[in-house]
Amino acid sequence: MPRKSLIVMFLFSLVASSFLSAAESASGVLSTDDVKRVVPPSYFFRGRSASVQLRNSAGFRVSDGKLVLAGLVDTSGYSSDVAEKYQGFLITELKLSIEGSELPPGEYGFGFSKEGKFTMMDVGNNDLLTVSSHQDDNLHRPVPLQIVADQGSYRLYSGKKWVSLKAQ
Repeated sequence: MPRKSLIVMFLFSLVASSFLSAAESASGVLSTDDVKRVVPPSYFFRGRSASVQLRNSAGFRVSDGKLVLAGLVDTSGYSSDVAEKYQGFLITELKLSIEGSELPPGEYGFGFSKEGKFTMMDVGNNDLLTVSSHQDDNLHRPVPLQIVADQGSYRLYSGKKWVSLKAQ
């Protein structure tokens, strides 16, 4: 192969790799491929590891590259009192404000209640915060879990219920 072709191929690979790196570090809601790369296959909570529902997982990245991930888990192996309030996990590399309540970086369990509350728990199933959730009756196609950008913050949805997550 001529030297000129090798140089062109090398330069193309440098440009392509820097474009991919920039795309991976762009802030905002994560793409499906990004979610697949970073969401764990299982999550430890209250003495057990539960399978993560990858299709019901989402996340976002802030401008400095830090991540917030959330996903639903299979709670069938948990006692009924734990499974009643624990629906998913939240992993955050940054401080969050959830409906005005502060949450430090870490790994947590969460659940939306029938009474319109959102509860965040540590991995030992100890309640850390409980806030009121909102209902979005205008949401035409609710899904089990999603994260949507919302004017400088994000909404964590479970069906039509949601809470605001704001990076601090």
